[in-house]
Amino acid sequence: MTDSDFRPQQFVMAFEQAIREANREILGSLLGTITTDNFVTLMVAVAKARGAYLYEASTIAGKGDVPDTEAVERLKELRTTYEELVTAAQGLEHAIERGYLDVGP
Repeated sequence: MTDSDFRPQQFVMAFEQAIREANREILGSLLGTITTDNFVTLMVAVAKARGAYLYEASTIAGKGDVPDTEAVERLKELRTTYEELVTAAQGLEHAIERGYLDVGP
């Protein structure tokens, strides 16, 4: 093959296909078919984590004092949990949109 035969578009398409196949194989073996129940369960976990974080923040604020280090650390842990679950939900949504996972009822 000469330099003039090289087609960047074909390379990119082959690269994207390899990414799709790798993701389908790996994610499919780990997660199987994603159902509405799977997705809703994750969304409920996100909502619960958001609620716990916001509740803790409002509780701290309601005391009117400068929060102590322990209270701030607890709030930070709750925020981290919430943010990680949001990121996971976004990752799952992305994988579904890209066709990396099979979806079912």
